[in-house]
Amino acid sequence: MPKQCFGNAPVPLSPAVRAGDFVYISGQTPAGPDGTIVVGGITEQTTQVMANVEAALKLAGCTLADIVKTTVWLEDARDFAAFNKVYGSCFPSDPPARTTVESRLMVDIKIEVEAVAYKPE
Repeated sequence: MPKQCFGNAPVPLSPAVRAGDFVYISGQTPAGPDGTIVVGGITEQTTQVMANVEAALKLAGCTLADIVKTTVWLEDARDFAAFNKVYGSCFPSDPPARTTVESRLMVDIKIEVEAVAYKPE
């Protein structure tokens, strides 16, 4: 089965790509629907990022419950507890595997999240 790309982005990437039974979600940033970065701290930015992950998943017919692995980049490791509280609320049971690292990010944001979902066609 060939790969399927979903969604449009203002940069050269697809928000979601299905390859067989797996769906790969590109790193999501805390950009709102108009493309501007949401104002606020890690709580507000994590809330927006997770909404963006959910929206990208929906393009490929998936939900947060289908995620098997996430990778999270935090601009400041001291934000981990506040991030984890919001993130945890998205996965009340059976959370996915996760890697979280501190990293300088490409734009002035506090967080980026990518995800891999498993949903057989």
